[in-house]
Amino acid sequence: MSSRQRILGIDPGSRITGFGIVDFNGDQPAYVSSGTVKSQDGSFAERLKRIYLSIGDIVAEYRPDIVAVETVFMARNAGSALKLGQARSAALCATFAHELEVFEYAPREIKQAVVGNGGATKEQVQHMIIALLQLNGSPSADAADALAAAICHGHQRALRQRLVEHACVARLR
Repeated sequence: MSSRQRILGIDPGSRITGFGIVDFNGDQPAYVSSGTVKSQDGSFAERLKRIYLSIGDIVAEYRPDIVAVETVFMARNAGSALKLGQARSAALCATFAHELEVFEYAPREIKQAVVGNGGATKEQVQHMIIALLQLNGSPSADAADALAAAICHGHQRALRQRLVEHACVARLR
């Protein structure tokens, strides 16, 4: 397994979808890019198409190795949950032509990995993203959440790699 891996984090939303690209060299994250896909105008189908096309363009430009996406949480109403699920699907479908492996993480799991508290606020996530990636400015809340998803996966990957290495060393003894 290569020690460098480029991870695309996605924070899905039916009106604003955050994305974040992070390179991991071993367990060290390095910021590549982040932003949002705004799909606030037009019919719902047009908004889904904008998410699909924009994420497809991001994948083509940055060529990530892995996708880390936030799972859908329980919304206050079923209609919101359905729309969020469809936006998430549009973003994921945009990655399928590139045959990227997709990893899913619960919002609490992402916050725990980045902030150390599964109930962290969006502001706390933004603050930790700035610190972890040594950014000069603050990404939007949605971009910060996407970067957090990418970092969560990077840390999980590094942990799994260390466990495998430890198991191999233990077998050699």
